[in-house]
Amino acid sequence: MRGMGNMQGMMKKMQKMQKEMMEAQEALNAEQFEGLAGGGMVKVTVSGQREVVSVNLDESVVDPEDIEMLQDLIVIATNEALKKVEEKTNSTMGKFTQGLNLPF
Repeated sequence: MRGMGNMQGMMKKMQKMQKEMMEAQEALNAEQFEGLAGGGMVKVTVSGQREVVSVNLDESVVDPEDIEMLQDLIVIATNEALKKVEEKTNSTMGKFTQGLNLPF
């Protein structure tokens, strides 16, 4: 009978941790992350769900004769924003999965 009390306690702890994980994931999904390139002339905003929310371009970076540069700047800014999402996800969700080797 003694083991049943431990099992119930463990189940309650797991349920609490699961609730905290869901709340942390929801908060992360609601956040927005910015990536900048070209000294801030290109700004890409990405949600915590890794969806591009907006792309803002300074007029001076739009050169019809150098589309490749603009494309590169957008890629750089997008990747920077996505990297920030990944870092925040790892720091936020990692505390729940430390030592468990689980994807999140």
